[in-house]
Amino acid sequence: METGEDLVSGGAGAGLRAVVLVEGLSDRLAVEVLARRRGRALAAEGIEVVAMNGATNIGRHLDRYGPRGLDRKLAGLYDRAEERYFKRALERHGLGTDLSRDELEARGFFMCAADLEDELIRAVGAAGVEQIVEAEGEIASFRRLQLQPALRDRGLHHQLRRLMGGRSGGKQRYARLMAEAVSLDRVPRPLDALIEHI
Repeated sequence: METGEDLVSGGAGAGLRAVVLVEGLSDRLAVEVLARRRGRALAAEGIEVVAMNGATNIGRHLDRYGPRGLDRKLAGLYDRAEERYFKRALERHGLGTDLSRDELEARGFFMCAADLEDELIRAVGAAGVEQIVEAEGEIASFRRLQLQPALRDRGLHHQLRRLMGGRSGGKQRYARLMAEAVSLDRVPRPLDALIEHI
């Protein structure tokens, strides 16, 4: 599959209609899976989901794809703790001033309450995610994790987030699996709104 950079280098962005900026690979995988499940073919539609490797890199991506660069339609997904980076970068690139959350959404940028994993665990349900962990052959390892002193008194939701965040590739793996498992009528609002917007 072509990436946004391939499209840019292959003809100054020819065929690239819109760019969705997300913080990391897990966000990109979830957006792509849910769009596919909704019958969307993002690449065929000229839409590229770009994992920025952290919210602080948004300025560099706006330089490339925004009004001063390729001037493509923009959208994005971010965590609440990273909202200030998105607001400042959009403002610096002439895409608004003192943007409220509603104004960010009007421009296609949607906030996850904590992070993507939190949204998906709530949507699938902690018990449902635990079943995914079991199907992946990781339930014994998860049970050991639950017994750790720092986690044993925490709820299942928190323990699952720790499982995903504590292993290399865990967020990406479970983001994809949860996006495949979530009922389409329970897709978290920020993901649902983002896919509708693009």
